[in-house]
Formats: sequence, C-alpha cells, structure tokens
Amino acid sequence: MKWLPLILGSVLLGVLGQLSLKSGVSNVEPGSPGSFLIRALTTPMVLVGLAIYALSSLLWLLILSKVTLSYAYPMLSLGYVLVVVASATFFREQVSPARWLALLVICGGVALLARS
Repeated sequence: MKWLPLILGSVLLGVLGQLSLKSGVSNVEPGSPGSFLIRALTTPMVLVGLAIYALSSLLWLLILSKVTLSYAYPMLSLGYVLVVVASATFFREQVSPARWLALLVICGGVALLARS
C-alpha cells in the first residue's frame, strides 16, 4: 500500500503524456507517414509528451524494483479511465454509455486489487 502513491503518480504521468501527444499531433498536417512523423517529432507538445512518458517510465522502473508485477501492472488500467475522462473534458470527445459502464467495471477491478 505504501507504493500506491508512486503507482498512481506513474499512471498520472502516463495520462498527461497521452494528452500532450494528442494535443501535439492534432496540430500536425497529415501527409505520408514519414513526413508526418518528422513534423510530429518537431512539435513542442509532442516532445513534452515524450518527456513526460520518459519520467513515467523511470518512476515505473523504481516501482517494479519494489512491488510485484501482478499487483502493480493492473493498476495501469486506471490510465484508461483517466484518459477517457480527460478526452471527453479537454478534447470534447463523445463517450458512449457502454464505454462509461466499461470504465466503471475497470474502476471496480482496480479497487479490489488495491485492497489485496
């Protein structure tokens, strides 16, 4: 339980990274895959997103050195929930009732896992 805050921190960093990447690539003109990737990788918000992911990965290495994988890894599914909520909030993406229900199921599973 003492590692739960660090696990949640890693999840939050992953979510922030995902939001930054989405924001960054949303402003990149489409084109061939190669030219798109070059333009995306020179977009400041994409670079911020990649840096945040790097921090999340470093924190995850620390977590893996101290916590069983069977406990820590399923906690990452909270990232799915947070990304959907943030996508609906910040990007005005539509989320169907079935998706909201699925996210509640994920939250229930994570709550059970956290108590174990």
